[in-house]
Amino acid sequence: MNINDLSKISDSFQRTEKMPVLFLGHGSPMNAIEENEFVNGFRNISKEIPTPNAILCISAHWLTHGTFVTAMNMPRTIHDFGGFPKELFEVQYPAKGSPELAKKTVELLGQNVAEEDHNWGLDHGAWSVIKHLYPNADIPVIQLSIDYTKPPQYHFDLAQKLSKLREKGILIIGSGNIIHNLRMVDFRNIDTVGYGYDWAIEAREKTNNWILDGNFQNLIHYQKKGTFLQTAVPTPDHYLPLIYSLGLKEKSENLSLFNDELIGGSLSMTSVRIG
Repeated sequence: MNINDLSKISDSFQRTEKMPVLFLGHGSPMNAIEENEFVNGFRNISKEIPTPNAILCISAHWLTHGTFVTAMNMPRTIHDFGGFPKELFEVQYPAKGSPELAKKTVELLGQNVAEEDHNWGLDHGAWSVIKHLYPNADIPVIQLSIDYTKPPQYHFDLAQKLSKLREKGILIIGSGNIIHNLRMVDFRNIDTVGYGYDWAIEAREKTNNWILDGNFQNLIHYQKKGTFLQTAVPTPDHYLPLIYSLGLKEKSENLSLFNDELIGGSLSMTSVRIG
């Protein structure tokens, strides 16, 4: 695409000041229906940022071979989990989609890179947190999938192609968890905020410092930074949404953390606001 094409992206969306970018530590699906400090953190951040024209969410729970963008008018609410109360399965988040934004997103990323999808919807990595930011479901939402065959640097670079959307009122959200080792969760202390194993405490300290210092290369190459991080990120699915969010940060922008707590020994709820 040439510069003239880029200037036409999302012409139907009102031009705005550059929208912030978020990474949300989404934690358990139960956060969708529970009241806790993390849910309050999601609500508070929505009060601090401009109301978006639409949302593009990169969720840990949509892993694909290739990159896809939801392009339906009304995405379904996906209950992609098991073993939870009936009340959680009854939650619906009836936000509209945006076929136009999906098309423009595919154009930005490149037709040979991304494709439109008409089957997925909104998984719980998206709706369980967005419902607290915008409970009336009155903001259109699309999702961008994560190509599980690609390394972190690929995702960091891909995210940068989306930066033009921020000038059109599009709120880009990465949704996952920086520290996410479900096999080692201490369920007896799952609700104990601030409780973490030694390796999780070290991983939180190091990743937080790298995020705040802008040392994104260490975060991209986390697999080479020691066993504490390999234990904290045993699989990349919940970590890569952070990489997308960081890929959208410009040098002059401020960055801050919120919901910055460990829970259950081996999970973090740390969330990031950029801009």
